[in-house]
Amino acid sequence: MTRFFISAGETSGDLHAATVVKALKTRFPDAPIHGIAGTQMVAQGCEPVRHMSELNVMGLGDVLRSLSRIKDVETSVIGWCGTQKPDVAILVDFSSFHMRLGRKLRALGIPVVHFVAPKLWAWGSWRVKKLRKSQDKLACILPFEPEWFAKRGIKDVRYVGNPSAVGCAGGWTMAELKAKLEIGEEKKLLALLPGSRPQELRMHVPILTELLQHIRLEIPDLSCVVPVAPGVDRELLEPLWQQGAKQIDRTANGYAMRADAAVAVSGTATLELALWNTPTVLVYRSSPVTIFLARRLVNLTCAGLANIILGDRPVMPELIQEQCTLDNIMSELMPLLRNETAAEKQREEFSELRRILGDKHAATGVVDMVEELL
Repeated sequence: MTRFFISAGETSGDLHAATVVKALKTRFPDAPIHGIAGTQMVAQGCEPVRHMSELNVMGLGDVLRSLSRIKDVETSVIGWCGTQKPDVAILVDFSSFHMRLGRKLRALGIPVVHFVAPKLWAWGSWRVKKLRKSQDKLACILPFEPEWFAKRGIKDVRYVGNPSAVGCAGGWTMAELKAKLEIGEEKKLLALLPGSRPQELRMHVPILTELLQHIRLEIPDLSCVVPVAPGVDRELLEPLWQQGAKQIDRTANGYAMRADAAVAVSGTATLELALWNTPTVLVYRSSPVTIFLARRLVNLTCAGLANIILGDRPVMPELIQEQCTLDNIMSELMPLLRNETAAEKQREEFSELRRILGDKHAATGVVDMVEELL
C-alpha cells in the first residue's frame, strides 16, 4: 500500500500542507497520510505522528529552551519513518528543521519533496549545499526561484504556483467588505495590518494608532478595518479599537481585504494586499540588533514580496525601522487615499504581479512531483 509522510512546522506551513493532504487524498484515496501535523492538516485527514505545536517556537531564546523537545520530535519521526517506510515525504517550509530531517529521511531511502523553497536567494545562500542533500524535488512558490536554484546545483526544481495568487483571486469585493462593516460605499476605507506575532503588535500598534488619529484630522469620515487572525492577542489591539477601528475575522468565508488603501507590516499580508489590488504602504519595526543583522545579511533592496517579484523595486513604498515614522507614513499614505492617480499607479503594477504569478494550484503541482517519485 502507498503511504505518505508530510510535515509542517508553523501556521502558514500547516495551511499549505493541508492543501497538499487534500490533493493527495483526491489522487490516492486509499493511501494513509501521517506526519508532523497541525490542526488544518488533521482536518484534511492527516494522522499526526507528532503535533506541529511541538515545533512552534518564537525567537532565539525560545529556540534554545526548546532544543531538547525539537530533537525528541525529530528522533521519534525518524524512528517512525524507519519502521513504516513511507513511499514519499513532503516537507513544507520551516527550512532549518526540514533540511536536517530531509537529509536523514533520504539516508533511510525515502525520497523527499521540499515544498516552499527556503529563501536562500535573500540570505543564507551558503545553505544551498545542505539543501542539495535534503531533497529529491524542490517545489517553489515564487516564479524566479527555479532559475536561481538550478544555477546552484538543485537538479529537479520547478515553480508549482503561488498559494496566495490562487487564494486571493476571489473573495469579497470592496463594496461587499464595506457593506459587512456597515459603512457607505462613498466613504474611504483604510485597512491596518499590524502583524500577528506579539512582538510585531507591540512594535506597530502604537504608531498605527497614532496614524489613525492624525488621518482622521485630514479625513474625518474615514473608516478603518483591522483583520484579526486566530490566536492573535486582541488585547494588544485595544488602542486601535478605542480609536474606532472595526475588526473582521481573517478566517471568515470569502475574506478579502479590498480597501481604498492599507498600511501593513511586511510579510505575506503585503503580497495578498497587492493581489487584492489594494494600494499599500509597507512598514516594519524590529529590535536594532535584528535590523542590523538583516541589513548585512539580506541581498535585496526591498523587503516586500510583491516588490521583490516585481523586480526588487519599491512599487509599494517601504518604511523600515528609522524610516517608519508618523510623518513618513502620512506622506506616503495620503496620496493613496486622496489622489486616484497615485493609487492607480500601484494597481497597474499589481496587475503585472498577478500575470507573473499565474493561476496554478500549488498543491496539484506538488502532488505531480510526488507521483513522479513513486
